[in-house]
Amino acid sequence: MTQYTQAIPIIRRDPGTVRIGVAIGIPEPWATELHDARARVGDPAADLIAPHITLLGPTTVREDQLPAVHEHLAEVTRAQEPFGVHLRGTASFRPVSPVVFVQVVEGIGSCETLESRVRTGLLAQELRFHYHPHVTIAHEVPDEALDRAFADMAEFEARFEVGSIQVYEHGDDGRWRVLAAHPLRGAEPRADS
Repeated sequence: MTQYTQAIPIIRRDPGTVRIGVAIGIPEPWATELHDARARVGDPAADLIAPHITLLGPTTVREDQLPAVHEHLAEVTRAQEPFGVHLRGTASFRPVSPVVFVQVVEGIGSCETLESRVRTGLLAQELRFHYHPHVTIAHEVPDEALDRAFADMAEFEARFEVGSIQVYEHGDDGRWRVLAAHPLRGAEPRADS
């Protein structure tokens, strides 16, 4: 019998480190609808992870590096204009990964640009899979639950403007909480120019 585990395991961090992620948060009323869809299929991460489009997956940094992380993200967002996102319908990464998600059908290029810029400098890292912007609605649950999530949200649709990115911190309780937000400024002149 297959054992299913929490999508993002609780990991006790080393003293002096913090586990962060960078994402585009999904606004209301869609955040609640996406959360509820994930909870309905029994995904244990539903109450731990707010609906989002990942830009940087879980990454451990030293606490004393956080100011440099925020400086880096401020530089990234200074060059990015706000943009629209359109979410519509469902798809899956099966059989490679037991994930069902809502598709990003507009705003993909801007998400890809942000992701590639975020994942540089101090936050540079290799990816396990090619970056594909999406909103997870079921992860590591039984196949029947994945099928249900796929069918239940097949007609889902949302449009919103992305005006900022969020830095999330992974707490020892397994919850991801917003640590800071960085507004998209779109080629705003540097203060030292």
